[in-house]
Amino acid sequence: MRSAKQHSGVLDRLGESIASGDRAPGTVLTLGGLEEEFGVSRTLVREVVRVLESMGMLESRRRVGVTVRPHEDWNQFDPRLIRWRLDGPGRNAQLLSLTELRAVIEPAAARLAAARADEAARHRLVELAARLKELGEARRGTDPEYLATDIAYHELLLAASGNPMLAALGSTIAEVLTGRTALGLMPREPAPGALDDHEATAAAVAAGDAATAEARARAVVTEVLEEVTDVTGDTS
Repeated sequence: MRSAKQHSGVLDRLGESIASGDRAPGTVLTLGGLEEEFGVSRTLVREVVRVLESMGMLESRRRVGVTVRPHEDWNQFDPRLIRWRLDGPGRNAQLLSLTELRAVIEPAAARLAAARADEAARHRLVELAARLKELGEARRGTDPEYLATDIAYHELLLAASGNPMLAALGSTIAEVLTGRTALGLMPREPAPGALDDHEATAAAVAAGDAATAEARARAVVTEVLEEVTDVTGDTS
């Protein structure tokens, strides 16, 4: 248990320092240096480095050491990288890019879900939308249950599309929603229009109305994008 906690702690600290730019691309690290810096075993340092290599953030070379790779080589969809960026100085840019991604994929997922979702998924989506509205109207938009329900709703919408690549983005969207809450961008009382659009999207998916499902899902993410753009100050 302690080893797993240490591993997670060192991974987060090293990953955050790279994601934030404190260790810029091209920076060369050594296993010995990391071992001394974090006060852990060489074995644990190797394990952490392997994880960051799998994410495209580090590269090990014999007689060179461990080098921080360019940003464009990183796995931009890895939930850990998203979390580190949302916790760092680049949070606004990360939140904006992820919200733009949602604006592209969620309306398409809703259209596909209306055509492909099974009855259980359609029913569950309606239930989740109704619960979101109940929690929102009770001014519980910042509660953990609201966040958990919101994540379940959007993950199910992607999964119900029947497209495994869209479904695989569920954890990415979960980090976006979690990040918005952590940054204080979720009001205690969500806008009634947003709650209505969630319900309308679910109802359209349940009814097999692809065009309406796409339109109402687009309304959901468009409102979020406008909020995020106001916060980040992006005017492009």
